[in-house]
Order: sequence, then C-alpha cells, then structure tokens
Amino acid sequence: MPPATKRARTYDSARTRAAVLGQLGHVREAVRGLDPDRLALPTRLDGWTVRDLVAHIGMAVTAVHRALDHPAPPRQDVTVVQWPFATAASASAIDAFTRGLAAEHPDLDAYLTDVDASLRTLLAAHPGSRLLLTNAGALPLDDYLVTRAVELVVHTDDLNAAVPGLDVPYDRQALAAATRLLADALAAKAPGGSAEVRVPPYAVVQCVEGPRHTRGTPPNVVETDPLTWIRLATGRVGWRDALAEAAVSASGERADIGGLLPLMS
Repeated sequence: MPPATKRARTYDSARTRAAVLGQLGHVREAVRGLDPDRLALPTRLDGWTVRDLVAHIGMAVTAVHRALDHPAPPRQDVTVVQWPFATAASASAIDAFTRGLAAEHPDLDAYLTDVDASLRTLLAAHPGSRLLLTNAGALPLDDYLVTRAVELVVHTDDLNAAVPGLDVPYDRQALAAATRLLADALAAKAPGGSAEVRVPPYAVVQCVEGPRHTRGTPPNVVETDPLTWIRLATGRVGWRDALAEAAVSASGERADIGGLLPLMS
C-alpha cells in the first residue's frame, strides 16, 4: 500500500490577518522612537541601514497592494510552502526598490502609518480566496498573507539585531506562522520520515529520506527555538555556529540538516 499523502497545513484567515497587522503595529511603534543616528546604523543585510530595512518592511507589506492592482490569475498554480524557494530570484530588484523607497519616504512613521491604513482597507474589500500573482506564482490572498507574516518576523529580528535595546516584540501568531511555514518548507525540500525537526511550541515536521519513524523516541531529532529556527532557515545563523552555541540540538546520524539550509535568502 502506498504511503498516505500528507495533508497540507492550513492557516486560520482571521488569525493571519490579525498577526500581520499586529506585527506591523509593533514595528511602527518601535520606528517612531528612532532618531537619525539609529536609523543610519548598519544592519546584517549587506549594505542596508536601519532606514533601508524599515523601508523594506513597508515594501514587503505593500506587495499585497501591488498584487491586488493586477487582475486575478485564472487559477492557483503553487502552494504557499513553495514561496520560500522563490525569494532569492528577486533579490537584486528588491534591493534597488528598497533603496528608492528609503529615499522617497524620509518620514518613516508616516510611511508605515499609510501602509497600515491602506492594508486594512484592502483586507476589508477583498476575500481571502482572491488570487494574486506573486513572485512564487498564483496564490490566494490569505496564503500570501502568511508569507507577509514571515517577512515581518524575519525583518523584525533584523531590526532587533541592528539596534541595541530596541526589542521590538513578536506577535505570537506571526511568529507561529513564520515557524510553521519554514518548517514545512524544509519537509518539502527533503521529503522523508527519518528525521524529526521540533520547534516548540509551534511546529514538528518529519523530513529526510530513510527509515520512517513510527513510534517511540525518534532516532534522529533536531530541536531548537522559533527564532533560532527562523535564523537558520533564512541564513542569518549558520548550522555549525548554532550547534556550537547550543542554540540547536541534533541527535542521530541523519540529524545533520545543515546541508539543506538556508531555505530562503
């Protein structure tokens, strides 16, 4: 008998929408207090200042606006778990667009306030099933909003790393969505059941070809916290460094997933 097909994860529409708006609100509040010196600080994103990073966060949200400006595609042709693998192809265009936005919007508080207000208007006007043409392919609006939660969480972490003491909080649902989507992307990249990756309290996935674990303690286990997982999946932290710092534990001969990371960049 062939193995059962694993059912794709679904995301609660209302929670995802609230998560995106909530995380954007946390960023807005933090940015409001940044002076020119801190906006000029470098970030871990090559060549970007904090000002550039904040402009990019706004751009990541208004990707929804730009997609809704176009006619709906005739059919969905990708799933949300494929989105992380499509991000690298747009890197150079995103860099140029981001720098232009940073120059055009000297008042970042006003910019993010406008982004928030316009997003709320669009979400009230469009159903979650409305198809959008995205950089990964045609996705429903509600699925694309999950990817916006990923962007917001990843770049909130970039902001916190760049500005000492900023400590922008993480919306719990946004952090959960980011963790789950990137964990599912790993399972899609390396399908199998010989290793179990645990990111409590949000995600557990099985991956990597080999003998499938069915009961008891899995022989190959990777475990880490949500932010470390997100940093690993996006290349902010290397696998060997995370192991050396005890930020991730890996037991079993098939638990070395470093060659599968990062998943997106």
